[in-house]
Amino acid sequence: MVRRDFNKEKEIIQNINQMIKKNPRRNIVLMEVCGTHTVSIFKHGIRNMLPENIKLVSGPGCPVCVTPAEYLDQAIDLAKGKDVIICTFGDMVRVPGTKETLEDARIQGAEIRIVYSPLDCLDIAQKNLSKRIVFLAVGFETTAPVVALAIKHAEDMGIKNFFILSGLKTIFPAIRKVFNYQDSNIDGLICPGHVTSITGERAYDFIPVNFGIPCVIAGFEAMDILKAVEILISKVLFGNAGVWNAYKRAGTVEGNQKAIDLISEVFEPANDSWRGFGEIADSGLRLADEYKIFDIREILGVDIPKWTGDSGCLCGDIIRGIKEPFECNLFGKACTPHNPKGPCMVSTEGTCAAYFKFGERN
Repeated sequence: MVRRDFNKEKEIIQNINQMIKKNPRRNIVLMEVCGTHTVSIFKHGIRNMLPENIKLVSGPGCPVCVTPAEYLDQAIDLAKGKDVIICTFGDMVRVPGTKETLEDARIQGAEIRIVYSPLDCLDIAQKNLSKRIVFLAVGFETTAPVVALAIKHAEDMGIKNFFILSGLKTIFPAIRKVFNYQDSNIDGLICPGHVTSITGERAYDFIPVNFGIPCVIAGFEAMDILKAVEILISKVLFGNAGVWNAYKRAGTVEGNQKAIDLISEVFEPANDSWRGFGEIADSGLRLADEYKIFDIREILGVDIPKWTGDSGCLCGDIIRGIKEPFECNLFGKACTPHNPKGPCMVSTEGTCAAYFKFGERN
């Protein structure tokens, strides 16, 4: 963790205020794409540091939050099957499906284990040869390489009882989708530094080219985010569209070619469903033909109909940046961290959880 320099932060805030005073205009809306940015913004009180006409809104960069209810239903259905051990990251356990959660299934007797890496599943598989070990692969470009690596290791080690239920997604089709909505009013994007460490800077070039807005790649400390906001405001006010990297210590132009190659070898693009967005073309990652023996959907023919109901939860609108948590009738009442009704209140990167934890309840 980088030690905060409050004097430098103050200088940035003063500069932002001066730019706004010299160039008064309508409200400026900046979207932080990544859920980790959202949490950091609330943790460091950044929203309260900025002028009133600068609004920060959350985007679709929380993988748990954008995972649709039908994926949870598939996972729960698998968990209730015989001779199955579900392995998952901790956040997924309490995310509601259409009727229940994985935690509910565990209380009913399903075997569900929390892991810190998909590589942990290989050891579990070797110790439980009579059972199918299914990893709930949920994440973006930063998670996909290690899932691919686990599959490659399983192949090399001859492990036959390890599978994944892929909920892996790529963030860029969703960013594109944000701007295709008529109600989108985003003036600039704060882009995730850790994704950039995999994809490289050039992956963002379509944003200024196709949508005419600036984007800044940022780290996750207070100074990183404030610097990104300062750059964005200067570009928005003067109509400069482009890609700027304010996170040089991690993000590069080229990205991580080994990770990119690994993803391309093991996975292929596929249409996928996102909470709040519906199906987005080529936004998911499914296993390539050579590796389909590790796809639990292929092995068991898992197919759960998509849910079209309405729970009253506004997570879908929140991750599109058009609603804030306090606009949801459930927020802080029927929906709390102890009794979440949607993934944005469950995930450590969720906007609703950040609002609730850090006191933004309107």
